[in-house]
Amino acid sequence: MHLAYPAVLSVLLFCTGLYGVLARRNAILVLMSVELMLNAVNLNLVAFDVWLSKTAEETLHSGQALTLFTIAIAAAEIGIGLAIVLAVHRNRGTADIDKLRDTAERHDPDDTDHDALTAEQSDKAQKAEATA
Repeated sequence: MHLAYPAVLSVLLFCTGLYGVLARRNAILVLMSVELMLNAVNLNLVAFDVWLSKTAEETLHSGQALTLFTIAIAAAEIGIGLAIVLAVHRNRGTADIDKLRDTAERHDPDDTDHDALTAEQSDKAQKAEATA
């Protein structure tokens, strides 16, 4: 099998993951897209390792060893990321990245909009604190 087949598949997977990271608004879908990108890199590592081991007559398989480390790091990353997303969803009531970005921005104390919270926003904040 030629090196081009897994390389093209890896590029397609990576581009799909990149599109998912840039276009999605849900945090869980963004994490899944990052996993897709990491799997594309793993496919590339293994394909190039097999290709280089055929030409260099080496049995070190460093690409496959690096793939195992990448899989372990990706598993830890998705576990921590999912825990953070679930905690934020439990506190804020949404996993929408744009809405979370708006709540994370800090306002100046001199800003008049900071003190102008509507009754609906304060009720939502009280409900979020009560559920936490």
